[in-house]
Amino acid sequence: MKRISALLVLALAAVLPSPAQAQLLQPLQPLDRIVAVVNDGVVLQSELGAALAQVRQQFAQNPQALPPTPVLEHQVLERLILMKLQEQRAEENGIRASDQEIDAAVQTIAQNNHMDITQLRAALAQQGIDYTAFRKQIAEQIMVQKLRENVIRGTVHVSDAEVSNLVNSPLFKAGEVNIGQILIAVPEGATPQQVSAAQARAAEVEKAIAGGMDFKAAAIRYSQAPNALEGGSVGWRRVDELPPALADLVVKMQPGQVTPPLRAPEGFYILKLEGRRPAPPVIVTEYHARDLLIKTSPTLDSAQAKAKIEALRQQIVSGKAHFAELARKDSQDDSTANVGGDMGWFQPQQWGAVVAAALPTLKDNEISTPLQVPEGWLLVQRLGQRTVDRTVQAQREQARMAIGNRKAEEAYNNFLRDLRASAYVRILLPGAKDAASSAG
Repeated sequence: MKRISALLVLALAAVLPSPAQAQLLQPLQPLDRIVAVVNDGVVLQSELGAALAQVRQQFAQNPQALPPTPVLEHQVLERLILMKLQEQRAEENGIRASDQEIDAAVQTIAQNNHMDITQLRAALAQQGIDYTAFRKQIAEQIMVQKLRENVIRGTVHVSDAEVSNLVNSPLFKAGEVNIGQILIAVPEGATPQQVSAAQARAAEVEKAIAGGMDFKAAAIRYSQAPNALEGGSVGWRRVDELPPALADLVVKMQPGQVTPPLRAPEGFYILKLEGRRPAPPVIVTEYHARDLLIKTSPTLDSAQAKAKIEALRQQIVSGKAHFAELARKDSQDDSTANVGGDMGWFQPQQWGAVVAAALPTLKDNEISTPLQVPEGWLLVQRLGQRTVDRTVQAQREQARMAIGNRKAEEAYNNFLRDLRASAYVRILLPGAKDAASSAG
């Protein structure tokens, strides 16, 4: 069994939706009014209404932070339009969400809520959520995530020289910051007049914040960034993940400080430093173990492979044979068989989810029951456990990830701007243009 790297798990939902969020998943009603035409698709009034309800639910404890309804409708509609465009592009590129992927995502949601699938379906039904619509929304999220991965895969490259430069940079030791942002966008190929108008708008927003307007409320009302409806929250980021010019500025800021408008290729940013903290140490649990693998094949089905490995396990636990001896003789894990199944010291996910789940349940020198893995059936003998500070060893990987994350965000934001600019979008929501002007 070959080592595999830890997989990034798509986080679709950690908890069940609230009643307001549940409205998002209701089947569309007939004779629904169209509020926007997006290429060959549409956004319906029911979709907009459900999304508005979700935002209002999020701000139920602070409703005064929300802008007037026409402005909020414009912000939410723009988000729905951008989501629709991503779904369309994913479909054009042949990106689909398989039933297996949707099933796995639903299973994750159920587990996060300490339920099985039957209990999850019952809980959704109790909230009036159609299960088919629920799965459809998950499928759309998977498709958009795959689209993002495709865009990034072809454009984001990190060299060893970039990693070395960052590791040796003071920014690498600057820890993490929590920042908020407001973007006043400038269209690609903007005229001097458009740039000047955006700059003036940004100055007005700066003045409003200086006059006492809450930064998050200003972001919801004015920002044209994708995270506007989250109050402009970027969340906690390593300083070295930020664009270099921005990182140099943020390092010098104090929590609570707001910048003047900052010129960037996509427009004018206003930033607020919400907080600062040191980067946490990288403390990991490692295991030492042996494995013995019996693969399935056209001549050995799963039941036969399981019976064979159960017989081998019985020889070991009865004292008739040693694990390492049988691993050398019978294991079909080409990476460990010649060393008696010795897997060395490793972090659990390096050997897959099945091994990762089994190891904490074993005592040192204890042998697992037969474990089913994609290749066949597996025995694992845990030999030891240790907690290790891998901060120094992890620095280059952290640096590589920081650079990659920064480039990925820049690449996908550029992709979204181009996608929006090249799309045919006709907004039919009454007062939307006035609201857009007010928001800007």
